[in-house]
Amino acid sequence: MLRRLYFELFVALRYLRGAQGREEGRRFIRFVTYIAIGGVTVGVAALLLALSIVHGFSREIEAKITGFGAHIQVENLRDAPLSDASWMEAALQHMPGVVSVRPVIQEFVLIRRSRREVDGVALWGSPRLPEYLQQHLVAGTAQFTPDSLGRPGLIVGRQLAEQLGLRVGDPVTLFSMRHLPSSARPRVRVRQFYVAGLYETLLADFDRLYVFTSLDAARTLLEYGPDEVTRFDLTLQNVQDAPHLARQIEDHFGLPVIARTIYEVFRNLFAWVRLQESIIPLVISIIVIVAAFNMLATLLMVILEKAREIGILASMGASRRRLQRLYLMLGLLTGLVGTALGELLALSLALLQQRFGLIPLPAEAYYMRTAPIALQAVDFILVAVVTVGLCGLASLIPARIAARMHPIQVIRFH
Repeated sequence: MLRRLYFELFVALRYLRGAQGREEGRRFIRFVTYIAIGGVTVGVAALLLALSIVHGFSREIEAKITGFGAHIQVENLRDAPLSDASWMEAALQHMPGVVSVRPVIQEFVLIRRSRREVDGVALWGSPRLPEYLQQHLVAGTAQFTPDSLGRPGLIVGRQLAEQLGLRVGDPVTLFSMRHLPSSARPRVRVRQFYVAGLYETLLADFDRLYVFTSLDAARTLLEYGPDEVTRFDLTLQNVQDAPHLARQIEDHFGLPVIARTIYEVFRNLFAWVRLQESIIPLVISIIVIVAAFNMLATLLMVILEKAREIGILASMGASRRRLQRLYLMLGLLTGLVGTALGELLALSLALLQQRFGLIPLPAEAYYMRTAPIALQAVDFILVAVVTVGLCGLASLIPARIAARMHPIQVIRFH
């Protein structure tokens, strides 16, 4: 079989390497062949870059959101604190696949810098600042240690700080109007804090909303019981296990305890990410399809220019099937060369983007300043297989035309 294909491969390589027609059209045929290869190259590179950016975008958004809310949130269906928090925390820690359990006290409060700088925020009390936010601290410290006046530390988002004119070390006042079950009406509770640090994730809705402090400081301001929390945030070994483990937690504790995965808590944001993942590669794939079928016209032109050679080969005993394989091989080689160059170009541009951030993004719309890149080997393999397959399909029509040409008529009229 290899000996049979050697002839077709040898001639196809000669046609590809020295793509030229008759003397008067030699440069034009060579130019058209290069255009066909270039079309495949650009299409493959564009598709791979689009896939890498979309995967990177999805990964970054997921990392930002899970940085705030972990993988599973366990809370009360009745929108009330969870009691027996110590027992629940120990039970959750022994669940299979759970890496860490973080108790959280969270309620909406008012934050005031002065009479004019007042805003509503979500106070988030936890034993420590989430690790993701520690990595995105832009000023100050990640500790909630009280200052010399006994005021607990408060870590706020950079956008909120700019909005209220806050700097590290500035005093702020928090007002809580949480309605306690024992009281007929809400009672205002006030406590002084100081700005210990600033964080920035570029998730505008999050950076302007959440302020973080210690679990004890939040419990005091919101008048939670000594063994009460709003919820537990669970980090898992594998986020793919989150749906199964969430159902297992609900079965174990029963109502009113519910467990929601991070994909359910922020369903709208993840739906937007999935929309990006599905539409962008589909649109860019059209470039590859157009480039593949552009080869159809190129091969037809090569056949017209090589008609005399086809007739000579046929008269020397080359069968129609062999001529058909010859031009099918030429189309596949063109696709292979274009695909290889396209993947090399995509890889080079992706590495440059990772290193230098050449493609900027508006942070207010995409939650990041440069286009993220996530290279996946499966994308390169799948795109290569599909592209070469399309090039082979596009070569079938010219190959059949070449095989049907009558040798005597071709030699006579050329």
